[in-house]
Formats: sequence, C-alpha cells, structure tokens
Amino acid sequence: MEKETWILEELEKLFVNSQDYNERILIKTTQDIIKEQKKRIHQMEDEIEGTIWSPRRWGE
Repeated sequence: MEKETWILEELEKLFVNSQDYNERILIKTTQDIIKEQKKRIHQMEDEIEGTIWSPRRWGE
C-alpha cells in the first residue's frame, strides 16, 4: 500500500507542475487506474477471505 501512496503523491506533483494538457490528462488517467486497481485488489482480498470463512465450504 505504501507504493501506491508514493506513486500517487509523485503523480500529483507532476500534475500540479505540468502545463501541457495532454500530459495532465495522462497523469490524471494514470492516477485513476492506480486507484481502481487498489480498489479491485481490496475487493478480491475480501472475497477470498469471505470464501475461506464460508460455512458452506467447511465440509469440503
């Protein structure tokens, strides 16, 4: 998680200092992708944990 935070902070610095429209769009899109990946990883971890603790699976 620390890596995502560091990358997002560095991208934010680049975004603030950039004057080029296309560069700003690329940076913003990259930030959005990283945030979405982080969210999906968290969802998958929760799903795995839920599956492991499911009473239906205890008999298998």
